[in-house]
Amino acid sequence: MRQGSLVLAFLLLTLSPRSQAVLAEGTPPNILLIVVDDMGYSDLGAFGGEISTPNIDALAAAGIKLTNFYVGPTCSPTRSMLMSGNDNHIAGLGTMSEALTPNQVGQPGYEGYFNHRVVSLASLLRDAGDHTYLAGK
Repeated sequence: MRQGSLVLAFLLLTLSPRSQAVLAEGTPPNILLIVVDDMGYSDLGAFGGEISTPNIDALAAAGIKLTNFYVGPTCSPTRSMLMSGNDNHIAGLGTMSEALTPNQVGQPGYEGYFNHRVVSLASLLRDAGDHTYLAGK
């Protein structure tokens, strides 16, 4: 397994010329977040990969690619950082539950779920009146 089970995470904000006009009218942008496990940065066509990904490439071409995201050593801590904007220990996911050692059990930062110290991106969007949806894990 590669270092960091979540190797690629990118956010596409649809900011094509047409959607920029919509934003000028005060309409919030559409946000599409794609999270993929065990994938290298250049595995997608939009990032120079040899795998044909025309639909994702089209989304990437019409939006903004965030390319400076740091990952944790495993998926749960990385997802908590992505979804909260905080260090995974602050979010309560210091490690994956399967990797929890006896000295970490019950310690702050190792709760195994989003704790009360963070707010998820989805909650912030929902509170701002957006609709949020999830498919997959």
